[in-house]
Amino acid sequence: MSSASIKKIIPCKKKQLIEMVLDIDKYPEFVPWCLEGKIHEKKESEDLIEIKADLKVGKKFLNETYTSLVLLHKKKDKIIVTNIDGPLKHLKNEWKFKEINQATQLDFTIDFELKNNFLNSIMKRSFNLGLNKIADAFEKRALELFK
Repeated sequence: MSSASIKKIIPCKKKQLIEMVLDIDKYPEFVPWCLEGKIHEKKESEDLIEIKADLKVGKKFLNETYTSLVLLHKKKDKIIVTNIDGPLKHLKNEWKFKEINQATQLDFTIDFELKNNFLNSIMKRSFNLGLNKIADAFEKRALELFK
């Protein structure tokens, strides 16, 4: 299994960052290797937003689509993502948002494993580089939208 975490201070409001992370349909515009993002279902209650969505990731001819469950716990300012279907044997990532002055501290952790052992071993080698590239893309997008 591959796991990592990133902590960043982003000079944007917490609410703006949460909305940006939940806007999965827009991921192909800025997330590296994301070819398509599609929300299938969205339910909202007092403390929870529940989204079922697909992400198609990869390159033109080598790509995979996976379905995930995205839960925003409003009172905790935390998003938890788990896989439902696709090439992942296991996926759990957490986004925690904490407003500090006019900025937001973002704590992101990810833990995943692909079903395909060969692809899993390739992913492990370049995992941190890819994760940093994706984290930088989210930060850049937030600055473009909200700064």
